[in-house]
Amino acid sequence: MDGGDLAKRICATLRQNGHRALLAGGCVRDLRLGRPPADYDIATDARPERVLELFPGSLSVGAQFGVVVVVESGLQVEVATFRADGTYSDGRHPDAVTFSQDPAEDARRRDFTINGLLMDPETQEVLDFVGGQQDLESRVIRAIGDPERRFREDKLRLVRAVRFAARLGYNIQPATFAALRALSPEAAQVSAERLRDELTKILTEGSARRGFEMLEESGLLQALLPEVARMRGVEQPPQFHPEGDVWIHTRLLLEGLARGCSPTLAWGVLLHDVGKPPTFSPPRGPEGRIRFDQHVEVGARMAEVICQRYRFSSEDSDQVVALVANHLRFKDAGQMKLSTLKRFVRLTRFEEHMELHRLDCLASHGQMEAYEFVSKFLTETPPEVVRPARLITGNDLSQLGFRPGPVFREILQAVEDAQLEGRVVNRAQALDYVRSRFPSGALNATPGEGQAT
Repeated sequence: MDGGDLAKRICATLRQNGHRALLAGGCVRDLRLGRPPADYDIATDARPERVLELFPGSLSVGAQFGVVVVVESGLQVEVATFRADGTYSDGRHPDAVTFSQDPAEDARRRDFTINGLLMDPETQEVLDFVGGQQDLESRVIRAIGDPERRFREDKLRLVRAVRFAARLGYNIQPATFAALRALSPEAAQVSAERLRDELTKILTEGSARRGFEMLEESGLLQALLPEVARMRGVEQPPQFHPEGDVWIHTRLLLEGLARGCSPTLAWGVLLHDVGKPPTFSPPRGPEGRIRFDQHVEVGARMAEVICQRYRFSSEDSDQVVALVANHLRFKDAGQMKLSTLKRFVRLTRFEEHMELHRLDCLASHGQMEAYEFVSKFLTETPPEVVRPARLITGNDLSQLGFRPGPVFREILQAVEDAQLEGRVVNRAQALDYVRSRFPSGALNATPGEGQAT
C-alpha cells in the first residue's frame, strides 16, 4: 500500500459515513501533470473530532485549524476540514478559522491556483474553483485572489512561488510577481527552519540555477542570502575563469546539480566561493591579476555563519563548511605526500567533495586532471589501505615512558604517516619507529616496557 491507496481508503471511509471527501492541493496538481505525488492531502466536510473518531490513533496536529493526520503502516495522510481563514497576524497561521461545508470556499483560501484543485478519487473528476487547470495548461504560477494578501498571510509563499516556478518550468504571473518583488524583504521574517527547508528544495529539485536566478530577480536572494547576492559583478581572472564573474560561475555549478542530490552538496556548491566578494583584489601592475587571497578561509567562516543562521544540524553544518574549506585542495593532489592524500580522501562524505570539484572544473577552466588523478587513486587503492587499522595506541606510548599530553597526538600522527606511506607495516616496526624518532620518552621506560609481543 502507498500513500495514494491510503488516501483512497480514507476518502471511502468518510463517504461511507456520510461525509464529502476529496483529494486536495499538491497531490491533485501532480496527478494532473502525470507526476507521482510526494504526499497526499484530503479535504472534507467532517469536523476534526469526527475524523479522529473514524480513524482512532490519528494525530491531532492542528485540530484548531481543522487538520488531522491519519497514520497507518508507516504512511501519513493529512485530512483537513473545509474552512475559511481569518486574518494572519503572525504571517504564518490564521488567527481563527471558520469550518465550512463548501469546497469552493476551502479552495479559495489556498496559495496558488495550481494548488487549489480538488479531485474525486473515485471518478477522477477535478473540481476547479480557482482556474488552476487553465494555469497548469498555460504553465503559470498565479496567486489565488489578491496576490499581496496571499503573501502576507504566509510569507513563506514568497519563496514557494519561486520553487514551484523553477521546479515546473513555469512563469510567475505578472501581478503575482509584482507583489512578490514588493514584499520580498519581508521573507526574512519567516522562521529560519522553514526558509532553510524551502531553499534546500530549490537547490535539490533539479532546477537550482533557474530557482536562484528567480530569487535574485525577485529580490529574495538579497533578503535571504545577501552574501550570495554580492557575487554578481565580482570579476575573476579570465585565465582561470573564462566563463565570467563569480555569480555566473556559481550559477553554472548550480545548473550541474542533479535532481535529488544531497542537501549538503547543494549548499556546498552554492557557498563554495562565498568568500570571494569580500577578498577581491584588483590587478596590481602590468603583470598582475585579480586575486582572492584567503577566500577559502573567509568563505568557510561565512558558510558556518549562514548554516548557523538557518539552523542546520551540527553534522550538516560541518559538512557544508568542510566542502567550502577543502574545495581548492584538489589542485595539489598530484603533489601530496601519500599520507596527506590518504587523509584527504578520508574526509567525511568524500564523494561530495569529488562532485563539487568536478562541477567547479566544468564551470570554469575545464581541466579535469586532478579529478581524474584522485578518481584513479580511489579506484586502485583498497579501503583498508586508505584507512588501515591503527598499529599502536596511547597505552603503548605510556608503556614506552611518555606522559599523556599533546605529544601523544604528535607521535601517533607521525606513526600513522609512516604507516600510510608504507614505511611501517606492523606493531613491532611502529614501536621501533617511536623509539628511534622520539627517544626521550623511551629512555624513561623501565626494562621490558613497550616490548613487542
